[in-house]
Amino acid sequence: MTSEHTAFIALGSNLGEPEAHLRRAIAALAALPRTRLEAASSLYRSAPVGHVDQPDFVNAVARLSSGLTPQALLASLLGIEKRFGRERTFRNAPRTLDLDLLLYDAASMDADGLVLPHPRMHERAFVLAPLVEIAPDCVIPGRGPAAALLAACADQRIEKLTAP
Repeated sequence: MTSEHTAFIALGSNLGEPEAHLRRAIAALAALPRTRLEAASSLYRSAPVGHVDQPDFVNAVARLSSGLTPQALLASLLGIEKRFGRERTFRNAPRTLDLDLLLYDAASMDADGLVLPHPRMHERAFVLAPLVEIAPDCVIPGRGPAAALLAACADQRIEKLTAP
C-alpha cells in the first residue's frame, strides 16, 4: 500500500481558450494514476509577469492526493503540458498550459530539476489567491502562512472569474 501525499499544482494559460484549457487540465490531473483531485480553486485573471507584452493569464490551483513521488508527479505534469501543446520558447513566454508543482506535503528540496516549495510562489498573487481559496490555513515551508503572504501582494492585479 502506498502512502498518500498532498500536492498543490498551479495552473495557468493565456493562449487559445485559457478557461477551457484550465478546465480540461483539471480533469487531466484528476485522471492521473494513483492520484485523486481533492479540490480546485476558482479561475482568476492576472497580468503577465516578466514578459509583459502578452495576453492576461487565467490561473487556478488544484489540491491532489497522490501516491506518486514528487519526481513522478512532475513528469506527469510535464506530460500534460505537452499534450496541451506547450512550447517553451523563452522564459515567461505565452503558453497554452503551465503546470507547476507548488507544494508536496511539507517537503523542501532542490534536486533533479525540481525545487520545492516552488521558488517564487510566495511572491505571486495569482498563485496565492487560488491557493488560499482552497487551503486557507496553508503554510509554505520556510515562508509562512499563505494568507499573510497574499496580503503582502495586494498591489498585484488579480480578478476572480468563476468557480471551476
